[in-house]
Amino acid sequence: MYPNAAGIDISSKEHYVAINPGLHEECIKRFGSFTADLISLSKWLTDNHVDTVAMEATGIYWVSLYLILEEAGFDVVLVNAKHVKNVRGKKTDIKDAEWIRQLHSCGLLSNSFQPDAYIRTLRTYMRHRKNLLEMAATHIRMMQKALEQMNIKLHTVIADITGKSGQAIIHAILGGERNPASLIQLLDGRIKANRDDVRKSLEGIWKEEHIFELRQSYDLYHYYRSKIDLCDLKIQSHLNQKSGSTQSIEIEEKKRLSKSNKNNLNFDARQILYHITGTDLTRIYGITDTNALEIISEVGLNMTKWPTVKHFTSWLHLAPNNRISGGKLLSSKTGRKKNKAGQIFKMAAFAVQRGNHWLSAFYHRIKMKAGTPKAIVATARKIAVIFYKLMKEKTSFNPVNIEQYAASSKEYQIKRLRKQAQKLGLSLTS
Repeated sequence: MYPNAAGIDISSKEHYVAINPGLHEECIKRFGSFTADLISLSKWLTDNHVDTVAMEATGIYWVSLYLILEEAGFDVVLVNAKHVKNVRGKKTDIKDAEWIRQLHSCGLLSNSFQPDAYIRTLRTYMRHRKNLLEMAATHIRMMQKALEQMNIKLHTVIADITGKSGQAIIHAILGGERNPASLIQLLDGRIKANRDDVRKSLEGIWKEEHIFELRQSYDLYHYYRSKIDLCDLKIQSHLNQKSGSTQSIEIEEKKRLSKSNKNNLNFDARQILYHITGTDLTRIYGITDTNALEIISEVGLNMTKWPTVKHFTSWLHLAPNNRISGGKLLSSKTGRKKNKAGQIFKMAAFAVQRGNHWLSAFYHRIKMKAGTPKAIVATARKIAVIFYKLMKEKTSFNPVNIEQYAASSKEYQIKRLRKQAQKLGLSLTS
């Protein structure tokens, strides 16, 4: 199917490239991994009239070569290494490159999903932001550890030591204050904890080495928070390049939780998201502007990459992976490999259980029947289906009434029980 195809075996130090043996005497060539080597590789493929290239998605080593080949005009097919590993005989890099070329020339390799340049940039920013959040969370735990070693039980009486009261108390401790009566004055009036318990929690065994550890963790936590703020500014600037329009659109205000999440974006991205996507994704239960942006950075804006919603949920690993042999279903477990966008949908599914709507009722019904893990996957799939339809059809989210859902669910259960009764030769009476 593709006589002018090439196959590339990727590694950190060198790349082996295989082309059609009929095109050149030297059909397999080794190149280094420096930028000059990658440019030479691209030129060699051009000189040998190659038009399509297949390569394994090995770590992050493929990224630079992928961008150079894409810019040079090649049709680059990025494939899962799991799909091309069945090579006969002794495994070598040369054999791998030739095997990839053979499979690709016969049209036997499927291309992995790759978004456009704009979404790739957004994905880089969002994944970097997530890494910064994880690093900041590490230093929160280190602050708790330092306090615990001094027997300061502040984190047991205050829900969040990174809040206004917790940070004020830690700042005062680092400033030399040791008197619990003085420290307790820094508590915000909205803190519901018993003041006597808080006073007892602030009576500790003060050690210089633990104070030093607390100080460094405190400084590093605020350092990472400042970097997150800068990252949010960069994300906002990048989003504004796509939205273009500065016109404000009326978006239905969602009921906000009394406790704000510090991990959310530092700006309201709903207006920008609406301009980019053509729909208000934040109306979907469990979806905020932050995780809506995370999902878009992983799946892009073009839902036609997946012909149907079933293809989309299968790619997310939120659909059963049915294995059938001899007409018999052997297994229907979901794939073990984690999909980043699928994980975000799962987190949204975990959040909806506390709501008062039909999706929450669906979650609890599945949980009661099959357990929490399956309920999360099933609810995540529901949210993914809604997301796909809103993005593809540019429509608004119109949820069903919880009473209507309860009545429909009850009717379905009665219908199922009536069928079971008929199989047993019985009749169902009300």
